[in-house]
Amino acid sequence: MTPPATFSFDAPGDASRAAELRRVKALATLVLAATLALFVAAKLLLNVHPVFGFIAAFAEAATIGGLADWYAVVALFKRPLGLPIPHTAIIQSNQHRIADKLGEFIEVHFLEAAPIEAKLRQIDFGSFVADWLRDRKRSDDLARFALRLLPEAFSATETSGLMRFITRRLTTQLQSIDLAPLAAGTLRAFVEEGRHQGLLDDFLRLVHETLTQVDTMTMIRARIRAELPTLLKLYRADKFLLNKIMASATAFFEEVRGDPKHPFRAEFDRMVLSFVDRLGTDKSYAERIDGLKRELLARPELSDLAHTIWSNMRTFIERSAAGETQVLQHHLASMFVAAGEALAGDGELRGEINQGLVTVLRSFIADQKSGVSTFISDQVKAWNMGQLISLIEINIGKDLQYIRFNGSLIGGLAGLALYTGEFLLRLL
Repeated sequence: MTPPATFSFDAPGDASRAAELRRVKALATLVLAATLALFVAAKLLLNVHPVFGFIAAFAEAATIGGLADWYAVVALFKRPLGLPIPHTAIIQSNQHRIADKLGEFIEVHFLEAAPIEAKLRQIDFGSFVADWLRDRKRSDDLARFALRLLPEAFSATETSGLMRFITRRLTTQLQSIDLAPLAAGTLRAFVEEGRHQGLLDDFLRLVHETLTQVDTMTMIRARIRAELPTLLKLYRADKFLLNKIMASATAFFEEVRGDPKHPFRAEFDRMVLSFVDRLGTDKSYAERIDGLKRELLARPELSDLAHTIWSNMRTFIERSAAGETQVLQHHLASMFVAAGEALAGDGELRGEINQGLVTVLRSFIADQKSGVSTFISDQVKAWNMGQLISLIEINIGKDLQYIRFNGSLIGGLAGLALYTGEFLLRLL
């Protein structure tokens, strides 16, 4: 059970307000006593002069008015003189009803969608986030906090079975991907951008460098010599043919590399596009790629590699969280600062963040406002009403005590007016 809430009178000015309240209360009581004493004195002196009748009438009505307003003020907070008079101690007696009505009032008048949305739109959440992230110290603190949470997140992922679930889901998703159309689309985009021609240049350069190596030329010459008739070997025709072949190959490679519109390049384009078309439409290609994918995913080396990467990542995170290395924290903090700088310079993104947060918070408040009403109601019901009433009296009791002054004055004037009217009627 929630203990009753308590209040302390240590807010700025509470002590002085409490002293002022006691002073005004004493003054109001003194005024009441004075009017009563004046009434008694005037009644005793009534035979001395008629004017004392007017004074007695004023004092009598003032005393009654002061008593009535004293009763009203006291009855608002407690039972006058401790007597169980009905309809007194109004606030204490109606604590639960006041609590329910207060919660209902706040729900209806303060948590409505329109005023909430209007207030939320006045807040620039995006700029607040940007300024917060741009502060290097705050970003360092955020990075340090995130690093402290990461080891626990890794442990929770492993012990909860989430890692196995993610692995199974990831494997299932990879197995369901049709790689042939994806590969065909990627290669087609690669060709349309002309990037395959760079690969062709690199391939021709590699072939030329390989052919011109001493070991390669020696092997080619030996093969040529093995195929030549014995007579031609005597005239060293093998060297002549090798030089001719190498010269022709070099000239061809240089010609292709130096001419962007060389026919060989067009033929290479046709060959690559033909392969791309077959890759996207030929079922045999799709089956081969799919089989290769399944074999790759089934290999234990892939699982071992994944576990090794995970283990190394966890070790690095734990070392970073323990402060053994500052590399990750530094990069995280720099990333947060860079994100803040980027956000500060992107008004459109800040506007989208603001709109998104307004939508989310408006929906959240709309869903939770009845809960807020209940929470406020329950809190008010749990308050210590004695202390609460003392707190209310300290803050507004002075003004309520002036009601007693007004009651005495207005009552006295009303009594004087009635007595004057009665006196004038007797003279007629």
